[in-house]
Amino acid sequence: MVRTGEAARLAGISAQQLHYYLLIGIVQPADHTDAGQRLFDHDAIRRIRMIRALNRSGYPLREIRDIFINGR
Repeated sequence: MVRTGEAARLAGISAQQLHYYLLIGIVQPADHTDAGQRLFDHDAIRRIRMIRALNRSGYPLREIRDIFINGR
C-alpha cells in the first residue's frame, strides 16, 4: 500500500490528477491510515494507469467515469 503521491508517481500521473480522479469518483483508495491519509494498492494503481491510457487515447474523463461507474 502506498500513499497518494507515490501512487500517482507509479501510475505516471501527477498527484493533482490523482486528486481529481478521486474527486470525480473514478478511483477509490484501498484503505486509509489512522490519520486519514489515502492508501492505494496495486489494483488501484493499475486502474489509474488504465484511466490515463484511455484518456490519452481520446476518451474524455466523463466517458471513462461512465464506463467504470455505470458500466456503459
